[in-house]
Amino acid sequence: MESSDLIGQLKKLKSKSFYLFLGLFLAFQSCGGPNDIKNVNSPTTGKIKILVDETFKPIIESEIDVFQSIYKYAEITPIYKTETESLNELFNDSTDLVIVSRKLSAKEKKFFEDKKMYPKETKIAVDGVALIVNNNNSDTLISWGMLKKILTGEITKWKELNPKSKLNDLKVVFDNKNSSTVRYAIDSICKEKPLSTKLQALSYNADVVDFVSKNENAIGIIGVSWVSNKQDSSSLSFLNKIKVMGVSSEADATPENSYQPYQAYIAQKQYPLTRCIYVINAEGMSGLASGFAAFLASDRGQRIILRSGILPATQPIRIVELNKNNPE
Repeated sequence: MESSDLIGQLKKLKSKSFYLFLGLFLAFQSCGGPNDIKNVNSPTTGKIKILVDETFKPIIESEIDVFQSIYKYAEITPIYKTETESLNELFNDSTDLVIVSRKLSAKEKKFFEDKKMYPKETKIAVDGVALIVNNNNSDTLISWGMLKKILTGEITKWKELNPKSKLNDLKVVFDNKNSSTVRYAIDSICKEKPLSTKLQALSYNADVVDFVSKNENAIGIIGVSWVSNKQDSSSLSFLNKIKVMGVSSEADATPENSYQPYQAYIAQKQYPLTRCIYVINAEGMSGLASGFAAFLASDRGQRIILRSGILPATQPIRIVELNKNNPE
């Protein structure tokens, strides 16, 4: 081939490449800009609805705010429901991603396998289940065994915990009868014994904090992120409107063997009431659900969890020797 012919062929190729690029650019421009980019499902763009156990609302709201500030064309709509309701949405194909406090059971995995679906489970944090009491209550220590007796109805009065108590009947409150906190109490604390019928289920975690702050006889059982002091960047304090109890694994609770749900005590397994938080992603392709799940497990996502007061799954924490001033 003559050199002049070769040069002509190259010019034609360049011309075609230019017009191809121009055509793609104009097609993109005609899509209408950002609103149409949000309709493109990728790990950092698109629109999704996720279901979240309401217990973890404070954490996930912070995660979504940061994720969407980084990825401007991502729109994540969280729906906060009970754990049972959230998983039902996943089984009914109403969402691709849920955030709950347990893995799928063997039966549930088989359900997805029969549909040629293989959800990915990612552990993102370890949550502390906090016991909270009214500020006027001087009894702020409790043993695992005593807590179990309260939940099963064997102990119903404060004087059974402390003969010197001036309080009357115990009022135990949860967030919701279908919540992960109730399931945790049944599976991990009461085990073979049923919960007392006198326990009270409210509607939301915020209701638990409000109820306990107004009722001297109450004990609230709640995820620790709801009572962490958001103004404390070190995550070493709790809300002023309630007290957080120290819990002991020993038969008798003392200031020396009782621990509050600080990150350090959760990490060292000294605080006994803990559970894991999982992201379950059933997205069939690598889209926005997968991108957000990866963000939650990333260094940045784990740092957000660290600031929330619970223990991140992978982010190392600084162990600080705390001065336990739990009143007897």
